[in-house]
Amino acid sequence: MITVTLIEAWPNRVVKRELNMTDGATLNDALALAEISPLIDGSNIGLWGKQMPLHTRLQHGDRIEQYRPLIADPKQARHQRATDQGYRWQGRTRRAARVA
Repeated sequence: MITVTLIEAWPNRVVKRELNMTDGATLNDALALAEISPLIDGSNIGLWGKQMPLHTRLQHGDRIEQYRPLIADPKQARHQRATDQGYRWQGRTRRAARVA
């Protein structure tokens, strides 16, 4: 028997569950036991912060994570924050210059 941790992070709460599985269990088996439906390509599920295929075999102590979709493009959000703080972007070099 192996024990894995399932983490579901939602905007207002975090759900943490311990699952006892048989040796040789896969990521898909754990999701079926927890009654979680992954996306068709499994892109919202991973182990220790890294997306993994659903046929990945689990090991004792693995941490299964369910990811939420992004609400904003990280690059655009960073650019907007810098602009809001008074930086302006100079051409192709992407250097930020403080506006006086």
